[in-house]
Amino acid sequence: MLTLIVGLLYLVSGRAVRSQDATGSRFVCNAIPPGAEPGCGYGPTGNRVQSSSPVEDELRNTIIQLRETILQQKETIVSQQGTIKELNSKLARCEAAADESPQGKSRGQGGSRRKEYGKNTMGDLPRDPGETIDQLGKTMQSLKGRLENLEQQSLRLPSTNVSAGGVSALTPLPPELRELLRQRLGALETQLLRKVADLEEEKSQLYNETAAHRQRTESALNSLLERITELEKSNNAFKSPEDFKVSLPLRTNYLYGRIKKSLPEMYAFTVCMWLKSSASPGIGTPFSYGVPGQANEIVLIEWGNNPIELLVNDKVAQLPLSVSDGRWHHICITWTTRDGFWEAYQDGERLGTGDNLAPWHPIKPGGVIILGQEQDIVGGRFDATQAFVGELSQFNMWDRVLRPVDIVGLANCSAYMPGNVVPWIDANVEVFGGASKAALEICEDRAFDS
Repeated sequence: MLTLIVGLLYLVSGRAVRSQDATGSRFVCNAIPPGAEPGCGYGPTGNRVQSSSPVEDELRNTIIQLRETILQQKETIVSQQGTIKELNSKLARCEAAADESPQGKSRGQGGSRRKEYGKNTMGDLPRDPGETIDQLGKTMQSLKGRLENLEQQSLRLPSTNVSAGGVSALTPLPPELRELLRQRLGALETQLLRKVADLEEEKSQLYNETAAHRQRTESALNSLLERITELEKSNNAFKSPEDFKVSLPLRTNYLYGRIKKSLPEMYAFTVCMWLKSSASPGIGTPFSYGVPGQANEIVLIEWGNNPIELLVNDKVAQLPLSVSDGRWHHICITWTTRDGFWEAYQDGERLGTGDNLAPWHPIKPGGVIILGQEQDIVGGRFDATQAFVGELSQFNMWDRVLRPVDIVGLANCSAYMPGNVVPWIDANVEVFGGASKAALEICEDRAFDS
């Protein structure tokens, strides 16, 4: 800087001497006070004298501009040094994270590798693999951009040396620093790419594990569905629609069967069925028919130590039947509204008759027939103490009184006559709560019991 100022003074003095030689004028030299600007005119008393020379004004303005340029250059250099320090700090942190990464550990240690993925090497990386990959890419691009801007700014910076014409010379960034930045940036890029590859590998492994688990689950579900289908087929694969039984093995209030068909209005009926039970005391309720306003329209029940009873319109008749010996028994009950006359048959033999059971009362239509439970309301509110325990089959119902010969034929398996009101067929019977249907040829099974 001092050399530049002296050169400018030399130029001014040279021009002044040449001007003196040309005009023959004299010059008076005065002392310059301390701190005064060189090249500026002062009076004998040391007071500043305003120069009116345009050349001196131009040189003075040039000196001021050069000083401002030097100050700006200094500020730029300080800013660049801060940027370089920040880049070095981040590069050092990345190198430290790379040294701590499980490079030498076995890839089989999945837990350690997953833990390493969770490290925050850049101070603000997200935990999610997809977001981490995007953030690493953005960080890489940002560092590249900042380095390129730094190099461009350093190329645009003016030199501290000024040419004779007063134009600043351009000085590039030192090659050593530029090469060091490139090497560290390359190392950072390699590390980021390695982390991206590891994250992609983990993502692929997780996808494969999920796909395998889904395949196992679907396989198990398909096997279960096939098994259910087989059971349904075997459950319905009866030799004929009537060759099945309903099993009610427990005394509960939720095991029962239900007849899908209801009854019309009737003035007489016959109901026949096969029963097998060894429950005590009392076999419970083999069937019940309830209608709105009368849950005990027709009920057959053996409750506690009481004999088997027939209820019609909540009126009771005791029947001389005994079927709790654990063997199959065929029972039939007839009733007519005329005088309320009833008959009770067991294994084809009429064991009792009576009358005055709800005489002149027609059986109401539109009710629900339940197998194995007594209804307190239509279709529900069962009592476990009144539940039937055992097996039953061939539940048929007619809207007339069958002849004794017909009942004998049904009991000894010499004839089969389905009910004209309620026939015993597979499609007509539903089971609930753990009750089940199974194939049964009643006559062969009864012969085996005998």
